[in-house]
Amino acid sequence: MDSKKTEKIAFFILFLATLLIILPVGLIVCIIIQKGFPAMTWQFLTDIPRQGMRAGGIFPAIIGTIYIVFGAILFALPIGLGAAIYLSEYTKEHFLNRLIKLSIVNLAGVPSVVYGLFGLAFFVIFFKFGASILSGSLTLGIMILPIIITASREALESVPTSFREVSYSLGASKWQTIRHIVLGNAIPGILTGTILGVGRAAGETAPILFTVAAFYLPQFPKSIFDQAMALPYHLYVISTQVPNVDEKIRYGTALVLLILVFFMNLVAIVIRYQFRKKKKW
Repeated sequence: MDSKKTEKIAFFILFLATLLIILPVGLIVCIIIQKGFPAMTWQFLTDIPRQGMRAGGIFPAIIGTIYIVFGAILFALPIGLGAAIYLSEYTKEHFLNRLIKLSIVNLAGVPSVVYGLFGLAFFVIFFKFGASILSGSLTLGIMILPIIITASREALESVPTSFREVSYSLGASKWQTIRHIVLGNAIPGILTGTILGVGRAAGETAPILFTVAAFYLPQFPKSIFDQAMALPYHLYVISTQVPNVDEKIRYGTALVLLILVFFMNLVAIVIRYQFRKKKKW
């Protein structure tokens, strides 16, 4: 078999593999849009749940989700970025460093329910924060830390060494080089990790089930020590715990969650694109 036929077969197999990924995801999105769009009214988006969550809206769940995700990113991004800078710029390559990096990668694969139990034991009970936005945000923040650390470290290490050497030759200190040269060129990759973290934090149910989510709250949280409704848990509740819920309400809730995650990711993608345009390499 000549090389051209081998290449065509390889491209065809890769094309099929791509279709196997895209088609199911596209089908799921189309079904959610088709069945959820009839529920997308102004009342549904801005009202509180009524009649045992069989009518009304999901506004408290939307607000609660935004609070929790924002709190998780606010906690995880500075710590994750600091850890990535330390691992990539200040430590030397040795056995302990490799072990730490491997452990961080493995932590990204830990089931979310384990993080939920950890948050329950550590933040809710030990620190006595109770079931609250603070406990939920910290739990989700710890859950997405490995993603942010890994992506940020790879982005920092992708910056050419020559950039650092030129900066040092001009008299800049190590921290000045990291702050003005390395970070500036690594921001697109760091934002990629943040995008992945936002997507996972917004869609998880198990961690918030143990640490923050309430079955029903007609009012909005007034402080970080209050419980809150959240879209993933609300979707679980109306799908499994509340009988006779209209199908369009369930799919409408799922559609709003998809739109919310998409909007958060879109903002980060636009910011990343602006930084990428400034890159000279």
